Amino acid sequence: MDRKLLGVIDATTYQKGLEDLIQHRSLAAVPFGGRYRLIDFVLSNMVNSGIKSVAIFPKNQYRSLMDHLGSGKDWDLNRKRDGLFFFPAPAEEKEITSFNHFAANKDYFDRSNQQYALISNCFTVCSMNFEPILDWHIKSGCDITEIRKDGRSLHMFLMKKSLLVELFETREQTGYTCMRDVVTDINSPYRQCHYEFKGYAVMIDSITTYFNESMKLLNPSIWKELFLKNQPVYTKVKDEPPTRYFTGATVKNSVIANGCLIEGTVENSIISRAVKIGKGTVIKNSIIMQKCQIGENCVLDSVVLDKDVKVNDGTMMYGTKDLPYVVRKGTVQGALMNS
Repeated sequence: MDRKLLGVIDATTYQKGLEDLIQHRSLAAVPFGGRYRLIDFVLSNMVNSGIKSVAIFPKNQYRSLMDHLGSGKDWDLNRKRDGLFFFPAPAEEKEITSFNHFAANKDYFDRSNQQYALISNCFTVCSMNFEPILDWHIKSGCDITEIRKDGRSLHMFLMKKSLLVELFETREQTGYTCMRDVVTDINSPYRQCHYEFKGYAVMIDSITTYFNESMKLLNPSIWKELFLKNQPVYTKVKDEPPTRYFTGATVKNSVIANGCLIEGTVENSIISRAVKIGKGTVIKNSIIMQKCQIGENCVLDSVVLDKDVKVNDGTMMYGTKDLPYVVRKGTVQGALMNS
């Protein structure tokens, strides 16, 4: 029996709760864990599960996502046959729903030779092997298997590819716009099953969730559950020099990426690559994205700095775990703001 899976990543979702981080990028491209993007997790799971053809369907603001993915080389998806496919939403489409987006690229599904399809969102962080789930799906005899965690949908679905094509081809008659419409319709004619995933899994759908789940990565048990030795998380390779720690620098319980220059104190924080932290500065319980420049004698606590933020000397910013202080990409924060 043909048990090959086709990977479909639905990147059309816009999470209003993450608005500060998705003004200039797709949700799929939001940085996570110091060196990854959200899409890296589901994409790596697919590759680790033997999926050799993956299609990504973004809606808007996808330039940074395209730059991150490139040809798919870092995921071993730059192939002559199958590989990584990127399908931006059609410009003429007034209402961009998942099924409209799939239908506009029906030839991709027609050309693929995989019998089954895995449809996933782009913002679930987990380490998951889909091969045993496919076996479970086939043995169950279900039309659609929805993957859940603690009874809550992870927005991941397994089915025959032919059924997926049927669903988006008949969308005008059924009124279905996406997979959620199908599985929540009490009158759906399809036999649905639920597969309960036991490992770590979380959907990043708000700033609070983003912040708190990022902080959980500093817990070694959570880190080991997400980053498994036999299921690596792949990402775009960046050639950066090692981080440099100057005399007087202090770092405790933190994740530090390459290429940083650290003169101050960092505690319980996630620091992305090429970040500069000035002398006398204290950063606690914070997420600092790449290429941020933080001056001297600053205090940042429960703060999220997006990429390329500049923080002037003497600036103080405070948030909480339930309401972190978020600074948007490319902005400048100055000491005068504190007065």
